[in-house]
Amino acid sequence: MALEAYASQNTDKIHTDVLSQARISCYKARDAFYSCLEKESNKEPTEIATVGLLYPVECKKTREEYVKQCRPTWVKHFDRQYCGKKRVQRLLDDNDSRRGV
Repeated sequence: MALEAYASQNTDKIHTDVLSQARISCYKARDAFYSCLEKESNKEPTEIATVGLLYPVECKKTREEYVKQCRPTWVKHFDRQYCGKKRVQRLLDDNDSRRGV
């Protein structure tokens, strides 16, 4: 009942953050930040992002743009995905070096 009342009050409100153009700009900002991370991977990470993600100061500007363009829940989700992929890659690389003949 309360949900129907809320929906009837907000019928003309458009949430631009879920529209296609907003998603595309979020994805571009995300990709720019993660490519900066890959490019600057040899530098010392000094900045802290969500979920324990560390990144170098050279990527601070792209991180700010990424956080500005994307919803906070999306940023947290993408950071978790990135950290998980890196963790798996690190484990796979370690296992390859330990394998025998």
